[in-house]
Amino acid sequence: MTSFPDGFLWGASTAPHQIEGNNLNSDWWAREALMPGTELSGDAVDSYHRYREDMELLSGNGFNAYRFGIEWARIEPRSGQFSRAELAHYRRMIETALTLGLTPVVTLQHFTVPRWFAEQGGWSADTAIDHFAAYVREATTILDGVEWVVTINEPNMLAMMGMLQAAFRSGAMTSWHSPTVDGPAERDRISANLPVPAPEFGAPLIAAHHAVRDIVRARTGAKVGWTVANQAFTAKPEHHGTLAEVRYAWEDLYLEAAHGDDFIGVQSYSSQEVDANGVVPHPDRPGNTLVGTAYRPDALGIAVRHAWQTTGLPILVTENGIATGDDTRRIAYTTEALKHLRDTITDGADVRGYLHWSLLDNYEWGHWRPTFGLVAADRETFERRPKPSLAWLGSIATSNGRTLD
Repeated sequence: MTSFPDGFLWGASTAPHQIEGNNLNSDWWAREALMPGTELSGDAVDSYHRYREDMELLSGNGFNAYRFGIEWARIEPRSGQFSRAELAHYRRMIETALTLGLTPVVTLQHFTVPRWFAEQGGWSADTAIDHFAAYVREATTILDGVEWVVTINEPNMLAMMGMLQAAFRSGAMTSWHSPTVDGPAERDRISANLPVPAPEFGAPLIAAHHAVRDIVRARTGAKVGWTVANQAFTAKPEHHGTLAEVRYAWEDLYLEAAHGDDFIGVQSYSSQEVDANGVVPHPDRPGNTLVGTAYRPDALGIAVRHAWQTTGLPILVTENGIATGDDTRRIAYTTEALKHLRDTITDGADVRGYLHWSLLDNYEWGHWRPTFGLVAADRETFERRPKPSLAWLGSIATSNGRTLD
């Protein structure tokens, strides 16, 4: 194969809290003030106002898709109070994408929830599903023309974060830190040694997803799915039993919950080994990324193959990238990742698109240091500064992968 399938989506992804700025009514805005040593999101990179400029960077460089989120905390700042102005704002974003020739891939919930929802108990509350369904019904009123809808981003990471938050509230942890923060050397590098999410924290997320996917289908006609943080686990033959246990808790519980969906979103960055004791932490090596993970462009192929074998669903790569300040390394990583992705398609996987993480250097859940973007953004002036990787990946998109080699 020298090119990717006809109609393949080539784009980049973002999340509202990470780029918009001043998400005042969200749980993360409140939490940032409670996490010692945490940098604040503040104005972020002001994409709330500069979304057209961001989309033009994609369309002008040959991309045909853009994944972005709509922010529940803005749309429903108080329980039952829906903002028509905010719904209109996100409708304008959708229309801008369509006008620029970008297929919008819209995420309904990307880690953040309204502060009032969190204060009522979050996803573990008895009323959580009803609240989420009410929000989704309102959100569907602006989704005309949207072909791809993600209900919940990385429920397995949300479940893991729920465990950390519960430990913090109970006093088992003295401070709460974002799982994506590469912390100081004197404390555990949480980003590289994440706890395995317990199924009880994932169950309400699965129920919420199942409760809203038919709402979205019936009211929009869009393809509906959710995204999973795929760890691309590997193990020696003697540890395959442990691999199956770890993989089920981390991924397969959520992949299997996607049966009945229209697609599965694969999100892959690195790979980790499993031994008899469970997940092996990433060794501290000079070649590791800015979030402490190993440099593993082959992880995307591993993740896509496993998602395909487990679900049989069409696959949309909704996130793949590398935290690095070296854009040459970003291009090298992405080149290899795309070659592995192409191999999975050759072997029969039904892959519909590749959305790079991320369009912009953004707020990484408590930290500004990890840079994933194809575009840098000055946080004082908000000037966008495209990196060579933007034009490079755009050229791959324009040729539908024929220039990859």
